[in-house]
Amino acid sequence: MMVISALTTLLAITAIVVVIGYRVYNTRGGAVSDSTLLLPKGARVLSTLATATAISVTLEIDGKTEVRIYDRKTLQQTGRLHFGAEP
Repeated sequence: MMVISALTTLLAITAIVVVIGYRVYNTRGGAVSDSTLLLPKGARVLSTLATATAISVTLEIDGKTEVRIYDRKTLQQTGRLHFGAEP
């Protein structure tokens, strides 16, 4: 009985070590360094938000608010939200 218990514990510890090793060695530098996102002339950045997969930038352009969403790994724009007042 003790042999079965010891083997089960060893198997569990091995599985944990394998998962941790996989995550450590498979991270390919998730953060982009030394990159520049070009914004329209006169745009003012109101706020930014970074999640695991996206970067959101809230801008004020000519008095109008706009949110641009970028992929965190490639910095390619994936979406844009425009805000305006109802007539």
